[in-house]
Amino acid sequence: MNIKILADSASDLSKDHYNEFDIEMVSLTVHLDEKDYEDGQTIYPKTVYDAMRNGKAPKTSQVSPQTFKSVFTSYAESNQPLIYLAFSSELSGTYQTAKMMEQEVKEEYPDAPIHVIDTKCASIGYGLVVLEAAKMAKAGKSVDEIIDDATRRAAHMEHIFTVDDLEYLYRGGRVSKTAAFVGTLLKIKPILHVESGKLIPLEKIRGSKKLFGRMLELMEERGGNWENQTIGISHGDDLDRAQQLADMIKERFGINQIEIEMVGSAIGAHSGPGTIALFFLNKSF
Repeated sequence: MNIKILADSASDLSKDHYNEFDIEMVSLTVHLDEKDYEDGQTIYPKTVYDAMRNGKAPKTSQVSPQTFKSVFTSYAESNQPLIYLAFSSELSGTYQTAKMMEQEVKEEYPDAPIHVIDTKCASIGYGLVVLEAAKMAKAGKSVDEIIDDATRRAAHMEHIFTVDDLEYLYRGGRVSKTAAFVGTLLKIKPILHVESGKLIPLEKIRGSKKLFGRMLELMEERGGNWENQTIGISHGDDLDRAQQLADMIKERFGINQIEIEMVGSAIGAHSGPGTIALFFLNKSF
């Protein structure tokens, strides 16, 4: 029986990806103008970014317990293996909710072949892990093989990103008010990364011109084996700069396999317009 891969909307994959690789998706919730929307289903990133540019502060919440219970129950009843690769547990309660619902469903269906994995990844870094798992499922690999590869791949996925305005990270509790104010005043661009699933500030760069050069230096220091991997770039409604970074990567490393996607509504509500994020497997993969 085919193994089904489940992802959530924080993977920032497009509908084309979900359709091509037969991936199932559940949505985080975005709260905007006193209404609730399903990320990637009833609200799209452009709407969120335009609202933020106009001074609005959208909020987000995790995938609902009922959504997970419904999905898990349907796979338990049909006895079809399901692997849910989840958005980082350090950035959302979605993984914990999924684990609770997995236990609940397994009380009724003890042998249900449902597996819930915390990727500790976000955006297209998470999406690349999901895509590889879906390719393996299509190729007929076993549950254990898929879980082993996804777990290892996720642990070695580098996230190097920058935001256009520190104010958005301040609202999300990621930087202090003073740091946001001073950073904006001095035109300081932060470079951040994800370590054990958490957002960690890495460096501060003065002025945006040096930014991409430094991101490429970090890529060279941390990554390798370029011909055997796909690089991910996601952006906060700034395709031109994402494409510029992709061109620089192609020129410097001779890489052709690059996935460019917009940062989705749920993550974008915290990172803001103008975010540029780079994802690749590190040297120890």
